[in-house]
Amino acid sequence: MSNSSSISQFLLLPFAGTQQMQLLHFCLFLATYLTALLGNSLIIATIAWHHHLHTPMYFFLMNLALLDLGAISTTVPKSIVNSLRDTRDISYAGCAAQVFLFVFFMSAEFFLLTIMAYDRYVAICRPLYYGTLLGSRACAHMAAAAWASAVLNALLHTANTFSLPLCEGNAVAQFFCEVPQILKLSCSRAYLREVWLTVVSACLLFGCFVFIVVSYVQIFRAVLRIPSEQGRHKAFATCLPHLAVVSLFISTGFFANLKPSSIFSPSLDLVVSVLYSVVPPAVNPLIYSLRNQELKTALSKLLTGWFQKQ
Repeated sequence: MSNSSSISQFLLLPFAGTQQMQLLHFCLFLATYLTALLGNSLIIATIAWHHHLHTPMYFFLMNLALLDLGAISTTVPKSIVNSLRDTRDISYAGCAAQVFLFVFFMSAEFFLLTIMAYDRYVAICRPLYYGTLLGSRACAHMAAAAWASAVLNALLHTANTFSLPLCEGNAVAQFFCEVPQILKLSCSRAYLREVWLTVVSACLLFGCFVFIVVSYVQIFRAVLRIPSEQGRHKAFATCLPHLAVVSLFISTGFFANLKPSSIFSPSLDLVVSVLYSVVPPAVNPLIYSLRNQELKTALSKLLTGWFQKQ
């Protein structure tokens, strides 16, 4: 038995006990991380370099790429290093930093996806007001609001979680530090404060989810009323990547947090945590670059120009 004041480090859950499986985990995570790093960095560089992409849609996409980079960099590098060194430890401060950054990046990403749904709604359903409602200042304010709200949410969860007495050891049943696993180490009823805070956050996120659903219902109704097939195809092309990213983010996150207790197992928890924390940041750039012809063309020009200079 120990309390939080005597804990100097936590022990993370390893992926496997054998050296061969640890090496496999190292290779898979390293490849995934490098893929996410390359894909998101290319999207950021492409949008920043090409002035014709300086529009609200691509401004928010660049913010999304930044958040994806931050989210995967919060959890994966430490797991890679631990696999390489065959260790499980993470310092108390490092664990608190992981909790704060992970909650921050996940919250900010969901808020930003909500804003991106609003952007597509205005572009398709209210095109005459697009320049007024989504000017450069309005976009900057909405992005800043998403980031600031996420910072506040992360601060509240981190401060509340690590203020609890921890007397159930220091072994975290996850490959990174996250709030539900830290709460399992608490033996105090004070953890109910975090439960209520989680409920409030869940209600806020559910409100964002409802807003996204209602926005896309209106979008699809407007698109189906477009007389030309080419116009409908172009409208769908600008919406489908965002819808695919939202579906991936929400489905993995909901399953991770709302799966029935009857199917609980440490190995399943590990797989699900990888699905919602590692896969989306790596896959999002691929989704956007495959479905967006304008972005693909700009990316091709950027890479061609870079190789010609070499």
